[in-house]
Amino acid sequence: MCGKLLGDGCMTKQDRRKPRFQFMHRTEDFGWTYHCYEQLVNDIPINRPAYRKVLDKRLSKGFSESYVVQSKTDELITSLYKIWYPQGKKRLPKQWIQQHMDERSLAWWYQDDGHLKIVNGVMHKIILSTDSFTNEEIEFLKCLLWNKWKLHFKTDAQNRLILYDKFQIHYFLHLVSPWLHESMNRKSLVIQPLQPIATRTTIYLPSIYKIEKPTAEINEKLNSLVTLFIDSTTNTVCTNHIFHTFLQLRSEPKDMNNYQIVIREAHRLNLARIRQQTGLTISELVEYCFECNSFNRAIVF
Repeated sequence: MCGKLLGDGCMTKQDRRKPRFQFMHRTEDFGWTYHCYEQLVNDIPINRPAYRKVLDKRLSKGFSESYVVQSKTDELITSLYKIWYPQGKKRLPKQWIQQHMDERSLAWWYQDDGHLKIVNGVMHKIILSTDSFTNEEIEFLKCLLWNKWKLHFKTDAQNRLILYDKFQIHYFLHLVSPWLHESMNRKSLVIQPLQPIATRTTIYLPSIYKIEKPTAEINEKLNSLVTLFIDSTTNTVCTNHIFHTFLQLRSEPKDMNNYQIVIREAHRLNLARIRQQTGLTISELVEYCFECNSFNRAIVF
């Protein structure tokens, strides 16, 4: 209910009557509509999806088609109405959302009001529509996403929440993927093209590392890249380990030095494969290798 009310769910109330919960999706998303109905029907008294056709001259077809799910009256619905509509108008109940927001809620919100923009086969950004919320409520949601998952969303000119960072796009989709319905495959993780790594590359590393021979020392450290693969035959990375590790590495700003180096061919291929699956930069992967060697944290699966 938390994700649904942040998304396309709403509550309606007529004078002198108890409120009802409702959501509606276009006919193309009937699979998602019916899935939501099935997930909720055992907890709240809701009716099966009902087809609706509305005449609209502004549309090329002259009408719109959708499926609507509406609840019957119930004490739980009445309680939620008082929380979400304190004066008859929808307002985000911050404390309630903080208590109930989890990965599943995030996935439902995303499937309702989210969009994955893909440009030339590359995941470009994730959008969460928040145009119906106040500026204060949008700032609250940004802080919530950061505090719970270290997701750094920004806002655009349309007051939508936008996630640009490639690593965080992968991380976001990793969080919500267990609850993505098959009808929402257009919003799921896309296998990225394998982009080659240039032989001569500029690497940015924290200044705490004292490097005298950049090419030799960095190539030596890059041997630790193999610890990020869970399966050496398929070159599949260990996603959980990577997200946990790199969220920590990114947690604090650092003074950086840059080095122009020549990367060995075997390392270039491993770097390209890991970047493809995680969205991490080459410099971040090199820093990981230095961390492994400095603190003996390399993990073998």
